[in-house]
Amino acid sequence: MDHDDHVALIRAGVEGAGPRWLELGAGDGAFSLALADLLGPSAEIMALDRDAGALRRLVAEMGRRFPRASLITTVADFRDALPDGPFDGVLAANSLHFVSDPVAVTSRARAALQPGGRLVVVEYDADRGNPWVPHPFSFETWQLLSAQAGLDEARLIGRVPSRFLGAIYAAVSEMPRG
Repeated sequence: MDHDDHVALIRAGVEGAGPRWLELGAGDGAFSLALADLLGPSAEIMALDRDAGALRRLVAEMGRRFPRASLITTVADFRDALPDGPFDGVLAANSLHFVSDPVAVTSRARAALQPGGRLVVVEYDADRGNPWVPHPFSFETWQLLSAQAGLDEARLIGRVPSRFLGAIYAAVSEMPRG
């Protein structure tokens, strides 16, 4: 997948949301860049990752491609405490499959969202993993996990074929407003 594919995959979950987003497990920032592209110059992205080198590469690339976007990087493990919100959105792109209990992380992400805030998940559409993707979950399973974490109904917003575990999907769930 390239940048245009990343943008297309998450577009329906990001458009119309506010500019302040938290990304869990940003890595080199492929989806951070997609967020910046979709949010425009008002983007305020906080990117968490355990790999300081990956975050340095993200800072350089963001500065080159989207210099008006605000990017804060934090070396941290998103399985631990999350930064205080409220955020307009949380993005977990290819990150929750490293967590054996995604409901715990999703519940913490929910607590960081403002009412009506969005949680966008990008994940392999499979319920069995392998050594590289130990805990993927299908969209059908995500619907259950999202509800267990107290989020409103999960909606499928994108799906692309993948040579690795069949397909990748994107879904959005919302923090209840009331």
